[in-house]
This record gives sequence, C-alpha cells and structure tokens, in this order.
Amino acid sequence: MKSMVAVAIALFAGLMMTRLFKKMNLRFPDVTAFLLAGLLVGPFGIGKMDLPGIGFSNFAEVDELNIIKLAALGFIAFSIGKEFDLKDLKKTGKSAAVIGVFQAVATTICVDIFLVGLHLLLGEDTLPLAVVVTLGAIAAATAPAATLMVVRQYKADGPLTKLLLPIVALDDAVGLVIFAVSLGIAQALEGGAVSILSILVEPMLEIIGSLVLGAVMGLLLSRIEKMFFSNTNRLSITISFVLFTIAMASLSFELGDITLSFSCLLVCMVAGTVFCNIGENAEEIFERCDKWTAPLYAVFFVVSGAELDLGVFLRPTALLIGIVYVLVRAIGKYLGAGLSSTMMQCDANVRKYLGITLFPQAGVALGMVISAQTLGDEAGALIRNVILFSVLIYELVGPSMTRWALDKAGEIGEIPEHKKSHERFKKK
Repeated sequence: MKSMVAVAIALFAGLMMTRLFKKMNLRFPDVTAFLLAGLLVGPFGIGKMDLPGIGFSNFAEVDELNIIKLAALGFIAFSIGKEFDLKDLKKTGKSAAVIGVFQAVATTICVDIFLVGLHLLLGEDTLPLAVVVTLGAIAAATAPAATLMVVRQYKADGPLTKLLLPIVALDDAVGLVIFAVSLGIAQALEGGAVSILSILVEPMLEIIGSLVLGAVMGLLLSRIEKMFFSNTNRLSITISFVLFTIAMASLSFELGDITLSFSCLLVCMVAGTVFCNIGENAEEIFERCDKWTAPLYAVFFVVSGAELDLGVFLRPTALLIGIVYVLVRAIGKYLGAGLSSTMMQCDANVRKYLGITLFPQAGVALGMVISAQTLGDEAGALIRNVILFSVLIYELVGPSMTRWALDKAGEIGEIPEHKKSHERFKKK
C-alpha cells in the first residue's frame, strides 16, 4: 500500500509541476518539471518533514520503486530500438556509428587529460589516478531517457534528430567497453592484478550476449503478436514481452572464472530493433505502446529527481572535481560530435548542435558507479559523489539544452500536444 501511495504522489507531483511551468510560461521540457517535482517530494524537500504518506523521507523509500525505474528504462530502450529501421540506417547508419564511437572516445580522453592535470595539482591522496581513469570512462555514457522524452514531447524531426537517437543508443555499448577497460586499468593502479578476463572477455561477452538475447526476444515477439488480431491484445502481449525481456536481461551466470551478464538497455534496444524491422504491425504497436508508457515515464523521472543527492554540495573536494568533470565532459561531447560529424560531412545544424544534445547523463553512469565500488571505500565514495553531482546538473540542465539545440536546428516544427489542447480551449 505504501509503495502504491508513493507512485500516486510521484505521478501527481510531476504532472502538477508541468502545469505550474505552463502557468509561469517557463519553456522547460516536461522532463525538467518531473525532476524538480522529485526533488520537491524527495528527502531534501517535503520528505524531510517526515509526514506520513507524503513524499520520500529517505533514499531507502525511493529505492523501493526501483522496479518501476527498471521497467521504464526497458521500455525507453525498446522504443529507441525503432530508430534503427533498416530503411533509415541505409542513409544514416555509417554516420551514426562513426560519430557514436568517436565522440565517446574523445570525451573520455578529454576528461582524462584535464583530470590528470587536477590530479597533479591536488595530489594522489585527494584525487587518486585510479579515480581519474574511472571518471574518464564514465564520462562517455549518455542518458537516452531524457533525450527520448524531449524528442517525443516536441515531436522533433530532421537530420539532427535522425542521428541523435541512434547515437545515444550506441553509447551504451561503446561506454560499456571503455568503462570495462578503464576499470581494469584503475584496479591495477590500486594494486590489483590486470585481468584480461575483466578488461576484454567479460565486456565482449556481455555485449554479444545482449545482442543475441535481444534479437531472440524481438524475433519471438514478432511471431507471437501475429496470433492476436485485437489491437488491445497486441498491446498487452507487447507489454508483457518487454517486461519479460527486462527480467531475462537482469540475470547473470557464472561460467568458471567468467561472469556472463547482460545490459538491460542494450537487450531491450535490440529487441525493439528486430521487432521494428520484421514485425507486421510494428509501427502501430510502437505508437500505442508510447501512449501507454507516458505515465510510467513520468513516475520514472520524478523518482529519479527524488534520488538526486543535494548533499554533494557540502563536500568541497567532490564539488571541485565535479565542476571540472561537468565542464570538461561537455567540452568533450561538443568537440567530439562536431569533429566527427564534420568528417562525415553532415548537415551544418548537425555539426553545430549535436554535441549539445549529448550532455544529459544519468542511469547508465550510475550503474557504472556501482561497479566502481570495487576500487575501495574512499575511491568508490569519491567517484559516487562526483557522478551524483554531475547527474544533478546534467539532468536539470541537459533536457532544456537539448530542447534549445533542436529548436535552433529548426527540428521542432509542431506545437506539443498539451499546447494544442490549450489553444483549442482558448478558442472556445
């Protein structure tokens, strides 16, 4: 019952915050409204008052809704999968692949260089080299959820949007490899032995396993949905299949000295890609699924906002490193995307604005933070605090910057649905 009330409060708070933004004529995306609503009802807002049934009084209560966050991420990844339609990939596939890899690697190198300089200034005790290497790897990751929500809210379409979503999707696989290699190096710097298994074998197995599992689930869904003729039943079987795919992707297996695990985002993304290309009713099902998941995404972002830890502002060292990390990562994303899109002779607006749309960072980075705890208590805590700070900044500012970039690129052509309804109401 308590969790049900928490979900209701999260959804209500998020929607009321969007109405407040509209009343105040603030041109922020709904994602930002949901995140701010989460802060309001979280442990640093109303939750601090510890009123029964109102808000989240501590992070443990927020964690109880992790299953909703996992489900939302799965559906987000499944939805992004439709951006890999083979007809469109013939035009943009090569550019997306080159830019996706180049900007991720460039960002890691950029963050590593600047943080090494900060390491030399502050010393090994304050900023260990192992932490520098790990933070550089985490910098490559981009948050697909916020980007997708902004694109969907403003119905963005054009060369920039067509490249953006596949690139954000590729970040999961590219970031996973970079992080695995960097974490192995960091562990060696901390006094551990360099393990080829952890640096190369396990990440490659995770990617290959995720691709295979996702392809199988997408193929099965495309076959099973043919058994149903009602649109309602087709939607229901799709939802159940995505949830089952998320559950399967959460499993892990021990194969001798090797741990075989899966990337939930990558599995669901591939399932969506396969279903998009071979499912007979894929386009209609994706459209219906997007409408069904709208409240789920709202709860997801409110809960994400409630998880933001304002306590990082009280930690001077983490705050300093976090500011450098946020600024340098933004520079890396912008320059990496700009240089690679120029090499691929992309549209002028793509070269100018693509990097800005890649700023948001959240779920994937926080997942990497959990793995980084193997570096030890002090190093793990520093990495966690820096990334929590960056997520706080990027999640609150990133969606608005993405909207601004898409608007400047001329790809927000239609008025969002809520504004259309408001205008129709005023005419009456």
